[in-house]
Amino acid sequence: MAIFTGAGVAIVTPFNKDESIDYDRLDELIDYHCSHGTDSIIICGTTGESATMTEEEHIACVKFTIDRAKGRLPVVAGTGSNCTKTAVEMSKEAADYGADGLLLVTPYYNKATQAGLIAHYTAVAKEAKAPIIMYSVASRTGCNIEPATVAALVKDVDNIVGVKEASGNISQVAKIMELTDGNVDLYSGNDDQIVPLLALGAKGVISVLSNVAPKETHDICEKFFQGDIAGSRDLQLRALPLIEQLFCEVNPIPVKRAMGLMGMDCGPLRMPLTQITAEHERALDKAMRDFGIPMA
Repeated sequence: MAIFTGAGVAIVTPFNKDESIDYDRLDELIDYHCSHGTDSIIICGTTGESATMTEEEHIACVKFTIDRAKGRLPVVAGTGSNCTKTAVEMSKEAADYGADGLLLVTPYYNKATQAGLIAHYTAVAKEAKAPIIMYSVASRTGCNIEPATVAALVKDVDNIVGVKEASGNISQVAKIMELTDGNVDLYSGNDDQIVPLLALGAKGVISVLSNVAPKETHDICEKFFQGDIAGSRDLQLRALPLIEQLFCEVNPIPVKRAMGLMGMDCGPLRMPLTQITAEHERALDKAMRDFGIPMA
């Protein structure tokens, strides 16, 4: 059974003015998603600025989210690293604490061959006793998981169950589903491609859009699952202008500002990320209003 179906939010990490984690605001966000249709919380991913967290902050944030969301929503913990040993340690800790699943991005900067990816994911899966979703986003890591590699890992390693596909390459996604006979939990990693991936057999999306439009993102998936393909497609297309603005600068710069515009200020970004430009903020504000997002 899949860790979740539908729309999982790649949740932002709120910071205080001193850039420490704002757990009070995180608590509020968890409650918000539990009551607004979100199907899962993905904590400490790219959108959560995990790249600038210490390992201690990272696992504390994961533990807090599991404690607050357990029994209400499945929690998937981002525990990837470009160091296999670090990924093993964080994944074991998150799994032992009760994460429903783990999201492991491909090693970044040092990258890896396909054989290296097999060794990396197999090593983590051997030690961390939780279902693992691999995360393929070569635009950020410089490292693509080839379809044959996905198929080999899903076939040979029991607790490697899925892939978050953010390559943007529909042909690659189709090849993954062919080589696995559809026996893989596929999640869209791009909000503008939810419906195309659902059509190929995806279980849902790991979504930035869900931070500001959780019910609508859920509904894109749910309508598709219920056979209302036209309704799902129409909602996907209506969301495109907002999705474009949520990625007008590198994620999570726009979405964090969007939260502020909704009255849910999530504090500063950690450098090297910087605040959104005034021009982009105006366009983001307009797209949110046009989509019907409640504004502060």
